[in-house]
Amino acid sequence: MVEEKQREFRFTRKDFDFLRTISNQRTGIVVTDDKYDMFYSRLSRRVRSLGLRDFAAYCDYVRNDASGTEVLELVNAITTNLTAFFRENHHFDYLVQKVIPQIKKTNASSRSLKIWSAGCSTGEEPYSLAISLREAGSALTGWQHGILATDIDSNVLATAARGVYAQDRVKGMSPARLKRWFLRGKGENAGLVRVKPTLQELIQFGQLNLMDEWQMDEPLDVIFCRNVIIYFDKETKIRLIEKFARNLKTGGHLFVGHSESLNQISQRFELIGNTVYRKVA
Repeated sequence: MVEEKQREFRFTRKDFDFLRTISNQRTGIVVTDDKYDMFYSRLSRRVRSLGLRDFAAYCDYVRNDASGTEVLELVNAITTNLTAFFRENHHFDYLVQKVIPQIKKTNASSRSLKIWSAGCSTGEEPYSLAISLREAGSALTGWQHGILATDIDSNVLATAARGVYAQDRVKGMSPARLKRWFLRGKGENAGLVRVKPTLQELIQFGQLNLMDEWQMDEPLDVIFCRNVIIYFDKETKIRLIEKFARNLKTGGHLFVGHSESLNQISQRFELIGNTVYRKVA
């Protein structure tokens, strides 16, 4: 049972249950009881900025939000966006060393490579993919290749499209890689770095809710969806992985997070590497 605390705004279990139900319906994320304080902390800013007296009033505000604008603000506030450049670096090595050579053979006639970063957060993953493709160099000369990067959170997408980061976000990269792919800020921009346009031109950013019904224009070669499905219940995972399968070419690759597995979720994929799957049917 969640204990009541003295807070700036009254926040009851009833408020929490309503808000987490709305969040689940919109995002598919299962919100457990231990997220009670997190919901209060992140959403109290919205209550304050809207000039509301308490969370009951905020729940009414969300309930009567015909445009869906406030539901999006709610999702933006409570969605976790932990990411980093070259997070789980073995995936990028596997992409360059194993996947791209295979795609060079299977797509020899079309000479195209399409990658999707699903749940791209503030952009570190798709830019890491873009660096990987650029560093593949002559292997993709004459090929059409690009990255679709999507997220449900409009705020993090704006950050991703801007491509500007604090220097501590790139501290794990080698000096040579930093010099090659980033511009260092000067003057009032000291302490910031910006990704070079040659990376940005590879990426198309867009807002997409994985829980919605969607279909890609063409089948994809690679999907990165890492540290996302861990937040879903089993039925939601099954539905999402099936949608991924429908939008991947046979033989296409799905990369998931280090603590995620498709075991007992889907028979459309086989495990071929460290949290790397290949579509088989």
